[in-house]
Amino acid sequence: MIESVSNPLDLKRGRRQRAATPSGSADRLPPHDLQMEMGVLGCCLLDPNECIAQCIEALKDDGKLAFYDLRHQTVYETLVAMFEARTPIELLTVQQYLKDRGLLKQIGDFAYLNQLQDAVPSAANLSWYLEKLRDKYLLRRLVTTCSGIVGSVFDFEGDVEGLLDDSEKSFLKIAESRVTGQSRKMGDLVHHSITMVENYFTRQGEIMGIPTGLKDFDRMTDGMHGGEMLVFAARPGMGKTSLAMGIAEHVALELHLPVGVFSLEMTAESLVLRMMCSRARVNLRNIRDGYMSQTDFPKLQRAAEELHHAPLHIVDQSGLSIMQARARARRMHQQHGIKLFVFDYLQLLTSTSRKAQESRQVEISDISAGLKGLAKDLNVPVIVLAQLNREIEKDKARKPRLSDLRESGSIEQDADLVGLLYKPEKDDEADAHDEEDGELVNLLIAKQRNGPTGDINLTFLKPYTRFEQASKFSREDVPER
Repeated sequence: MIESVSNPLDLKRGRRQRAATPSGSADRLPPHDLQMEMGVLGCCLLDPNECIAQCIEALKDDGKLAFYDLRHQTVYETLVAMFEARTPIELLTVQQYLKDRGLLKQIGDFAYLNQLQDAVPSAANLSWYLEKLRDKYLLRRLVTTCSGIVGSVFDFEGDVEGLLDDSEKSFLKIAESRVTGQSRKMGDLVHHSITMVENYFTRQGEIMGIPTGLKDFDRMTDGMHGGEMLVFAARPGMGKTSLAMGIAEHVALELHLPVGVFSLEMTAESLVLRMMCSRARVNLRNIRDGYMSQTDFPKLQRAAEELHHAPLHIVDQSGLSIMQARARARRMHQQHGIKLFVFDYLQLLTSTSRKAQESRQVEISDISAGLKGLAKDLNVPVIVLAQLNREIEKDKARKPRLSDLRESGSIEQDADLVGLLYKPEKDDEADAHDEEDGELVNLLIAKQRNGPTGDINLTFLKPYTRFEQASKFSREDVPER
């Protein structure tokens, strides 16, 4: 039911008070286009059944607010009310509907309704009119949001990081509102599903997500998917950073997809030197000791050239708060189109939330939720490294469990996948393995929302600080001398 307006002159004149805007622009009217508004309403009057439904879908919850002119708001609200009540819609019925509610004279009488219908020759261009209408509405929302932020800044008392995060969320919400969806027919959905089945059959095991370069991991997880938070945890010195950077290297250099890395422990220079040696398969310790062979130089040169052109972006600022990290990640995603983020590691991030100051458990919960929210907001996979509890150091032979995650409750709950690195128990055959060159390490998939759990066998090449898929062979495969 439409309520009468207290000031009919505002409706008839189609004018409102000028909105207060920042930077001394209070004398300017907010962005609007009356011709586009008339075009949308004209289409609705010409073809109400099709056009009003399209408007409701496109404008969603914004509804009449997308129109700047108060008269147009009233006419649109009338058309929607009549459409939902299944009332026949034409000039005479709309006129009577407005007259019964005392609104006809306020919008300009029957002559203005007739003018709206004559504003367009046909309803064929409604989509274009709606696009222009929404553009002006979004500009007005930007004016309101910016004015609100300016007011908040002048009246500010408290957490600056919180104010910055809220401001970014406000702008992100406006940007997301441009995405409009439509209901889809069942026939189209079934056809799409059949196409997906055919694609699954055609690809013959090819993964759908972003590959990590570790075949067994990709086979078990179907790769990394947008919106997922993948947590890799281990004791100190087990190679968490090497595992994550190996995946980042594969995505950036082999798949040519932009990757963002937040290195909160190592400097960017140390990380790049480590990656260069890993890719060149040159012993990093020998380089630090000053011992290099002639064959090492061309290998390092090739690796350096590859990394020089890699779409890899590293942030090595320590002491970042989760709000600062999220803000930086959003900007990187916007500027470089990042397809994968890596955070090394979770416990080095901080929270500025007042509740987080109550306990470390609450702080970790806030950080974990922030990283999961980042993955969902940007629709990219986020790899997060984490530490295991110190208690597991007392029994290194024991297989790690989810409960061994330090401050595990919230991390386990937020993560879509949790992988735990550990060394398996050695037997006589494993003892014969040359640990100077490499050692067997298992990656236990302890949790996965959309797939199985279990162990993945890896080989850690210690001289190159590099993980690779473990070769699968038995004693019978090795010929006796």
